[in-house]
Amino acid sequence: MPKSPVLSQSSIYSPHSCTLVHIENLTPQEKLFRFRLEGSDPLGHMPGQFVQISIPGLTEAPISLASSPTRGPEFELGVRRTGSLTSAMHDLKLGAKLGIRGPFGRPFELNALRNKDLVLIAGGCGLAPLRSLIQYCQDQPNEFTSVQILYGARSPQDLMFQDDLENWRQSPDLSCRYTVDNTPAESCYDGRTGLITELLASLALPTDNCCAVIVGPPPMYRPVIDQLRRMGLAGKRRIMLSLERQMRCGIGKCGHCTIEHLYCCTDGPIFWLEEIEHLRGAL
Repeated sequence: MPKSPVLSQSSIYSPHSCTLVHIENLTPQEKLFRFRLEGSDPLGHMPGQFVQISIPGLTEAPISLASSPTRGPEFELGVRRTGSLTSAMHDLKLGAKLGIRGPFGRPFELNALRNKDLVLIAGGCGLAPLRSLIQYCQDQPNEFTSVQILYGARSPQDLMFQDDLENWRQSPDLSCRYTVDNTPAESCYDGRTGLITELLASLALPTDNCCAVIVGPPPMYRPVIDQLRRMGLAGKRRIMLSLERQMRCGIGKCGHCTIEHLYCCTDGPIFWLEEIEHLRGAL
């Protein structure tokens, strides 16, 4: 995808103005925000990248893009209320103006995923950045042999993008399954309950031509990787994952996101497993 002509001419240090055009509640903790750049220029991002969002008077924060560039010039962010900036975002009204820097980071390597059987695995709010890739796969179905989506959340109320989950379940080009760790007794949820590793183990993976992509909380990674290997997914360039660790500046200057010699913001956030598995603190 081409870079936005506006952002490509701007300093990476200077925020560009964007307008909030849509807000949607996802869970009690998360909202989906859709933005439009001034002049309706495209952001020029790729699936897996992130932007630095700022609100006047507050700091800025890196947030993964939750929409594919194939969906038009507007872009979406799935935001969990965690700190001062994200809490302020949850209080915004339509028409609000924010600052944006980016897009930044290493995206999903689409060339390596083309003509593959894909297993896209998300845990918790990791579904937001993975959604950018899922939308791309849905919009470009002829580029991939098959696409299976697996999603795990803590409880029924923590399931994000429920309309999308149903849309993906109904799509002829995708397979989508999801599970929750625990179901409260008073819940009317009638879906699957159990760990995402159990959901993964129930699949038949076409391992000869398969690539897996994992995005989720750090404790999820090792069990999912171990399960994939037990199922025959071994070797280089077979497992891709996203690491987002204490990113602040977004451009490799502050050093907060380093894992040994790598910067998550510039060398990642998307890595092949063999690039980071041996690094202390990566997984």
